[in-house]
Amino acid sequence: MLQILFRSVDYWIVEKPAGMSFHAESEGLGVMQTLAISYPDQNFYPVHRLDKMTSGLLIVACHAAAAAEFGKMFERHEMEKRYLALSAKKPKKKQGTISGGMAPSRRGQWKLTQDNENFAVTQFFSSAFHGLRVFIVRPLTGKTHQIRVALKSLGSPILGDLRYSGEGADRGYLHAYSLQFNWRGEMKSYLSLPISGEHFSSELSDFVMTQFDESLLKWPGKK
Repeated sequence: MLQILFRSVDYWIVEKPAGMSFHAESEGLGVMQTLAISYPDQNFYPVHRLDKMTSGLLIVACHAAAAAEFGKMFERHEMEKRYLALSAKKPKKKQGTISGGMAPSRRGQWKLTQDNENFAVTQFFSSAFHGLRVFIVRPLTGKTHQIRVALKSLGSPILGDLRYSGEGADRGYLHAYSLQFNWRGEMKSYLSLPISGEHFSSELSDFVMTQFDESLLKWPGKK
């Protein structure tokens, strides 16, 4: 079930549940089809996507001009996004940047390469929490499976992400929880902590909001 968190004449902010595809698949409707059926009098234009296993915030434009504006914003890397991820494995380093080229691999996977083609940059902080590792992730690019590949490269595949050797769980533990951008001269900020999943507890949400207070995090290159 899709939740609508914000509506305007230009765009909506939608929360996608884990397990729902962006486009329709044989086993069910996707985000765009669900919106079209639920709100037949409203036009919708895709702006960006989330993987099927990932829950969280999505921007959907309401007209072509807004979609074009958002497209330019993503191209210029003016969209600040934050993701919350869990892993059962301790990473090689507690915080930092993972960068490299992205190339298709076997069985629908992607892998990091040493070249600059399809270059991806991912920044992160992490902390231990009740036997798991909590990651706050800031992707500076928007490549397919970027965060999933980055965390696997640290030796900390996402919990429930079987494609990338994560331990089995009731869902893939990756959630897009924060969006911030300047919309026509006004700063917009949206936040939505996860509500589904055995390990996405209210206690974890409280921990994230205190341990990873955005005003205190020193992201590399961010003023």
